[in-house]
Amino acid sequence: MSDPQPDATAEPAPLFTVVRGAPTEEELAALVAVLTSRAAVVAASDPAPAGRPSGWADRTRALGAAPSPGPGAWVASARWS
Repeated sequence: MSDPQPDATAEPAPLFTVVRGAPTEEELAALVAVLTSRAAVVAASDPAPAGRPSGWADRTRALGAAPSPGPGAWVASARWS
């Protein structure tokens, strides 16, 4: 048996459809522009881009500053800041 191959001439499903009203081509173009720009804003404001750990996963914040020498330095060396 062979696996069924998808038809190369078939059109992809639409991303959205108009369910009520009769928008003009200009109104549809404005809607597409708004949705596209919104997707770009969301992608640009991604808090943790790929390859960089988030602030919660970053272990360097746990290191803190090294205790300075002087009275009480040995106590500060075991204390979490």
